[in-house]
Amino acid sequence: MTKKLFIKTYGCQMNVYDSARMADLLAPLGFAQTQTAQDADIVILNTCHIREKAAEKVYSELGRLRRLKDRKAQAGAPMLIAVAGCVAQAEGREMLARQPAIDIVVGPQSYHRLPEMIARIARGAGHALETDFPAEEKFDALPEHTALAGVTAFLTVQEGCDKFCTFCVVPYTRGSEFSRPVTQIEAEARRLASRGVREITLLGQNVNAYGGPGPDGETWSLARLLGRLARIGGLERLRYTTSHPRDMGDDLIAAHAQEEKLMPYLHLPVQSGSDRVLRAMNRQHGAEDYLKLVARIRAARPDIALSSDFIVGFPGETDADFEATLALVRVVDYAQAFSFKYSARPGTPAAAAPHQVAEDVKAARLEILQSLLSRQQAHFNARMAGRTLSVLFEKPGRKPGQAIGRSPYLQPVHVAGAAHLIGTIRDVAIEAVQPNSLKGALGDLRPAMRAAREVALH
Repeated sequence: MTKKLFIKTYGCQMNVYDSARMADLLAPLGFAQTQTAQDADIVILNTCHIREKAAEKVYSELGRLRRLKDRKAQAGAPMLIAVAGCVAQAEGREMLARQPAIDIVVGPQSYHRLPEMIARIARGAGHALETDFPAEEKFDALPEHTALAGVTAFLTVQEGCDKFCTFCVVPYTRGSEFSRPVTQIEAEARRLASRGVREITLLGQNVNAYGGPGPDGETWSLARLLGRLARIGGLERLRYTTSHPRDMGDDLIAAHAQEEKLMPYLHLPVQSGSDRVLRAMNRQHGAEDYLKLVARIRAARPDIALSSDFIVGFPGETDADFEATLALVRVVDYAQAFSFKYSARPGTPAAAAPHQVAEDVKAARLEILQSLLSRQQAHFNARMAGRTLSVLFEKPGRKPGQAIGRSPYLQPVHVAGAAHLIGTIRDVAIEAVQPNSLKGALGDLRPAMRAAREVALH
């Protein structure tokens, strides 16, 4: 009989990719995915340690699952609970001690061992814990994708980070930088394209540090990898995330000018506009370095949309430091950005730093920053009105016949009468700008606009 698998995914796009691969791993064991924990024979929480109070949210969910597990056991329907991802990596043994209902704890570099761990539990071996860092072994062991592909897909090309920013747990939960071989990535991308995927986003904790072995024996950069993937038939769009300013090489900047399939959208986290705070964060770049980099990128691709991450209230941040961040934001003029209050991560240097900023001060600064970023995003979106954008239609909308797609700048676009175009790219005339999306119509407004101008002139 088919068994049921429920996966709840927290956090980043890489966790979304990892969750899909865990489903691939368990499919040969007879596990089919279900949409609720109540129906599941095994529940996997794929956790993230980046966001505020991440571990507390996981423990809260585990409390609910423990009660569900007890009820199912009384009904003769045993259920396994597994915790995967970065919280599992950081707090594995503590989690087992704190919540005995957990059967499996598996780190992000060890989830390829899930079938073996489930078998170990079935043999009555108690708990199973795997939190090693064998990234190369993991990717070698993964099966081909078996889950149904959509129009877009994530593809992990790099894991780990060697930067050791003082606020970040990634080097401790994902390990040091590892880049997959070019041939392995290309084979996975070709399989995705053959199944209807039209856009692939390459993932990595520090994706532009990619340096994988190429088929010619040389180490390939991310730019060279993108050029290789751009030649795959049926694959129309490429993106990548997340990048570090220190690893934005000349060839990658040039790729944004030269490669048509590389979308004009770049997420380039800066975190702060204050050099003093950036040094305390160990970001390895200054505000002026970042601004010069942005200028070079825009010189190569003038229409590029920039996104970023910001942390406010980092230990020791003064009013002057915060004002420096606001000044940088005003200069760059972001199309989109993510901003958060600083939240201490156990084991990171910043967690023990002096001069922690009061919560009310952090909240006030965050409100000011987010207001500025929201105005910039609204202004960027407003500039789309009256333009014709190429839109990749991804899924049906809420209204009959409606479809939702993405512009080259990653904006959601709602179009009536386009449901039959899902999986294709079409020109869309942008008619209106809504708070979080664009509204458009099929076709090109430009001829009609020219005709209207001619009538007005005569």
